[in-house]
Amino acid sequence: MTVAARTRATILHVDLDAFFAAVEQRDRPELRGRAVIVGGGGPRDRGVVSTASYEARRFGVHSAMPLRTAGRLCPQAVFLPVDGVKYARVSREVMAILRRFTPLVEQVSIDEAFLDVAGSEPLFGSPAAIALAIQAAIEQELGLTASIGVASNKLVAKVASDLRKPAGLVEVPVGTEASFLAPLAIERLWGVGPRTRDVLAEYGVRTIGDLARLAPDMLERRLGKHGPELIARARGIDAAPVSDEPMEAKSVSHEHTFDVDTASWEVIERTLLALSEGVAGRLRRGAVRASTIAVKVRASDFTTVTRQRTLPEPTDDGAIIWQTVAALARPQVRGIRVRLLGVAASHLMAADQLPLLEGEEARRRRVTAASDAIRGRFGAWALTRARLLGSGVAEPFERDPNTAPEARRIGRARPKGGPPGS
Repeated sequence: MTVAARTRATILHVDLDAFFAAVEQRDRPELRGRAVIVGGGGPRDRGVVSTASYEARRFGVHSAMPLRTAGRLCPQAVFLPVDGVKYARVSREVMAILRRFTPLVEQVSIDEAFLDVAGSEPLFGSPAAIALAIQAAIEQELGLTASIGVASNKLVAKVASDLRKPAGLVEVPVGTEASFLAPLAIERLWGVGPRTRDVLAEYGVRTIGDLARLAPDMLERRLGKHGPELIARARGIDAAPVSDEPMEAKSVSHEHTFDVDTASWEVIERTLLALSEGVAGRLRRGAVRASTIAVKVRASDFTTVTRQRTLPEPTDDGAIIWQTVAALARPQVRGIRVRLLGVAASHLMAADQLPLLEGEEARRRRVTAASDAIRGRFGAWALTRARLLGSGVAEPFERDPNTAPEARRIGRARPKGGPPGS
């Protein structure tokens, strides 16, 4: 459906405000009104900020910033580790509230979703009234706030929801999409990262309106088909529908940043084992196997290399994944100190597409299934390899449910649409 085909702005983008930090402030009253940074145990950790409360943002702290930088900017902040289990539970409670108002809810990350409320107006009133009701329900029932954009399409609704945080509500009437976007900085547009921004700056583009005035063929020569697509977005055009169909996971990955750079092969090998077990467990929870396994190695000077291998048979076996990444990593870590390691599994296929198991493989699968059941009931560390005790590798956690196969079963059609929200 094109923008012109809509006569009302019925697309909502709901974005929870400073979600992780807000949950922590809600659950720990002593943190309310204080700067809270979620992402690690302290300002000397090697990780990055996952979420910062608005009190911390006033000091320039933002997501993806190194924790050490955040600590220098806001030394009085309270630093907390990511509690993925808790945030995922609260996210499900939020999504349940959204589905009271419409079945067309497309969750695009742990803290945001698109809704199409075109069919809900007879029950709940105008889209703006529905947005207000959603905000009230989330605050009264969960003690959290959300910002909401209301527009004729997902692109404009997403931009609108980000303009008046926290607890903002911005409605963009049909026909005003281009003029609404025009004065905004080009970075607010889907698909414009640092590299694209630098290219656009060569054409004198600073705002979305500057981009909208360019001829599509001008950017096509430089950016290929991405150029005309960007110009269409700058003009407020986005035909992607809201879909409640599960999206197909494409890969599973898990990374670990060392507190202190290491050159010890024993430490590296043990860390790769922990990462491999984490990836394998999530593959099994999603009933999928991977054909391609990759390892990422980042050195002290931030030089990063990635190596991958296609397996003879798809796998969800942590031992096989570990053996593969260890072989790939060994030549890459010689003579360097390692800052970060990552393990990824891709080219996924449903496990029910595999032949029936026999003999030793069937026995191993039964043992693995029993171990997974124990971890699922009592926690990830209720049963683990002795070698991984004290490894310091956190359990995998995904902000985006569409990248987690345990949340999105492989084999379902992937809806076509614009980029997910951030």
